[in-house]
Amino acid sequence: MPTQQFKTTINCANCLRAITPALNAEPAITAWQVDTANPDKLLTVTTDLPAAQVVALVEEAGFTAQPVA
Repeated sequence: MPTQQFKTTINCANCLRAITPALNAEPAITAWQVDTANPDKLLTVTTDLPAAQVVALVEEAGFTAQPVA
């Protein structure tokens, strides 16, 4: 299963608590993590979903995400 990375606005423990239900509820996402120590707040997602769908999930939770090329 491919891994995708996104620059996000998920930058603290409260943000992680807010995004966790949205990402955990998506059955097509097998794993995810956010590197809040990275200046780009990188979200790494293991999924077959297209990047646009991952971005939509993140945005529905109130954050922004941009695919890393």
